[in-house]
Amino acid sequence: MRGPGGGANLLVLRSHNTALVLDLLRTAGPEGISRLELAERTGLTPQAVSKITARLREEGLAAEAGRRASTGGKPRTVLRLVPEAGHAVGVHLDRDELRAVLADLDGTVVARRHGPLDLGAGAEAVLTRVASVVEELEAELPAGGSLLGAGVALPGPLDHRRGVLHRVTGFPEWDGFPLRDALSARLGGVPVVVDKDTNAVALGLAVAGEGGSFAYLHLGTGLGAGLVIGGSVHRGPRTGAGEFGHQVVQLDGPPCGCGDRGCVEALCLAAVARGETAEAARVLGTGAANLVGLLDIDRVLVGGRTVEGAPEVFVSGVRGVLEARARRTGEECGVVRLVSGEERVAEGAAQLVLAPVFGQDG
Repeated sequence: MRGPGGGANLLVLRSHNTALVLDLLRTAGPEGISRLELAERTGLTPQAVSKITARLREEGLAAEAGRRASTGGKPRTVLRLVPEAGHAVGVHLDRDELRAVLADLDGTVVARRHGPLDLGAGAEAVLTRVASVVEELEAELPAGGSLLGAGVALPGPLDHRRGVLHRVTGFPEWDGFPLRDALSARLGGVPVVVDKDTNAVALGLAVAGEGGSFAYLHLGTGLGAGLVIGGSVHRGPRTGAGEFGHQVVQLDGPPCGCGDRGCVEALCLAAVARGETAEAARVLGTGAANLVGLLDIDRVLVGGRTVEGAPEVFVSGVRGVLEARARRTGEECGVVRLVSGEERVAEGAAQLVLAPVFGQDG
């Protein structure tokens, strides 16, 4: 973490109790919240809250938001979060393009970059490009702001905990590459978090209030899923969960870039290439129905540039398959909804850094 004004101290941010207080400050918005309310909602003692808020004010993360009348006593001072005190860069590496955003503590995007990218150009070329974009966005930090880190989201599979890529479909040369450590070193020690593009979007949705259990299906240049179970992103013990596109639904079907045959991804993309969007939606719905039956999730959310090219077709097609399944099983169909926005993955990548500051799953 670094910034022109010194910025927030990560040791302060790593405290669980501090995260609880920061989350309540963020939720309270510009109107703020009193120390007494913070103590009541966190279960911390008033003394502990006073120490935490004093440190946050020293770090520039909290500030007074005025005074509020109280019952029988002097007016209470209320505190608010200072969103511009900390920022994160979120980078979306797709197979053919790069999108990046600079987001403040509230998740508000304050700067952005977009351009073509060849993920197959090799590690050195891609690292150089990403580092350059991060540094460009860092230069746009407001006075006194700090860069808490950079989140990078890209197609899987990968090891989220170690920040190491596996055999990215179509780009086997990335297998075993330590992207997190290599990029952090290139950026002079800035903390880096690496995750799958689908998990980044799922995290961003959860942070924004998409509760319960849901699956986010991302169909762009590939197909994957981000899973949120009970409010938390589900990555699995090896952080490999969500390789939705490589479930086989047609034995001895067309070859897939992963090396198998008859994968949902291969069938979907082939139908799209033929101009048979409704068939692609039906295949996507078949995979979604398998997921609903396996995990008993509440909602299926669909997005990605291919879906956004024909959103009504994809939403209705997936919904039709799930409704047919519901009629057979007697269960509820569940909600199917579009998630739109070209920067969704990049914004979610920024949350890989920001969410843990507030005690949320990153």
